[in-house]
Amino acid sequence: MRAKIIVVGFDINSDTTVKMHTDLAEATILVEGIKAALAEGEVSREVVVCPPFTGLSTVADLIEDTDVRLGAQNMYFEPKGAFTGEVSPLMLTDVGCHYVILGHSERREYFSESDALINQKIKAAFQYDLIPILCVGESLAQREANETQSFIDSQLTAGLEGLTAEQVSQMVIAYEPIWAIGTGKTATAEQAGEVCTAIRAKVAALFDAATAEALRIQYGGSVKGSNAKEILSQPDIDGALVGGASLKADDFMAIIKA
Repeated sequence: MRAKIIVVGFDINSDTTVKMHTDLAEATILVEGIKAALAEGEVSREVVVCPPFTGLSTVADLIEDTDVRLGAQNMYFEPKGAFTGEVSPLMLTDVGCHYVILGHSERREYFSESDALINQKIKAAFQYDLIPILCVGESLAQREANETQSFIDSQLTAGLEGLTAEQVSQMVIAYEPIWAIGTGKTATAEQAGEVCTAIRAKVAALFDAATAEALRIQYGGSVKGSNAKEILSQPDIDGALVGGASLKADDFMAIIKA
């Protein structure tokens, strides 16, 4: 049976220094709450915390000697070189990261990241012992045009190109419909489950059934404590990629206990 995985990414909420300090304080409260729940045996899911780069060291110290894993929100594919402003996979492993989110819709939209570039990043993640979380998902226009699956299939084909079946079986794919990210709109549990089932079928077609069965698939898109149980009950949804709700410790604890 695939282990459930809950991944939380902290958003940058303000352009003020004061707010950034508040974000670190909120991150501390959240992580301490997760640690308490784990210590009491209340959480059976793998929990991965993905703060902004500036918070990685702080969170790494907070989760030391716990089962909480550290992840990053992005990385560059080169391990070293003159790439000012980029963060390399070696930097992430040095600070203690186990996971890295790649291909998030905001990276694709605002930074023009292509499937080919994301594929390079995935290969680099494996090379340096990081587990990639590949994000895929459609826009509202694509859903309304009945292009959801063909578009996601193209993202999977390009994103997984050149990987081995063993590598794919170890990674995580996050289905995040763009129209449901930070909008308050959420795909129904059935809609999310249907796409995640299709993702598993596509991976089986690209590789084999055993690889697809081992792969963990998450749903991300306005996941909250109030809807997490229904979403996570879908047979092909193995976890959640959580954004806005993660900033409220009580809400996030409800999600990881769902």
